[in-house]
Amino acid sequence: MRTIILTNHIALFEPLMPANTGNIARTCAGTDTALHLIEPLGFKIDDKHLKRAGLDYWDSVDITYHADLQDFLASIPDLNQLYLVSKFAEHDYTDVDYSDTGKDHYFLFGKETTGLPEPFMRKYPEKAIRIPQDDSHIRALNLSNSAAIVIYEALRQQQFPNLERSHHYENDKLK
Repeated sequence: MRTIILTNHIALFEPLMPANTGNIARTCAGTDTALHLIEPLGFKIDDKHLKRAGLDYWDSVDITYHADLQDFLASIPDLNQLYLVSKFAEHDYTDVDYSDTGKDHYFLFGKETTGLPEPFMRKYPEKAIRIPQDDSHIRALNLSNSAAIVIYEALRQQQFPNLERSHHYENDKLK
């Protein structure tokens, strides 16, 4: 069994939709990313939709539950490595250097309906990053898609540590 040191973390602030959380958990399992769930959650953790979205990957996800936002913030050793993912940001997510695998990188996503609390965002505007989108057509991108976009940018910059770069069929049809 291989030992993985997790350097990337996805944190969900009060997630409401079990399918989004399950999809993000699956992404975390496939990318060796830690998942932080900040309560209250809008669903029961044994919700059938949550398990369906995560399928059989739940035992491969390092999940930490936090009682509230303050509890989550207190768990981060270096707030300089905290990134608030929001449409209300002035910097693109690609403008940040995540390449240092010696540091933990925490990507905090807001609630599907209201995002992160405005007072919190105003307190830390320099930590906010944005995925470019056409705001005249949509309110926001889907939460699970956004988490995947951001985590894969971090992993790309880190040269995809511990991830398979290719996979082959037992009886490879492509040869």
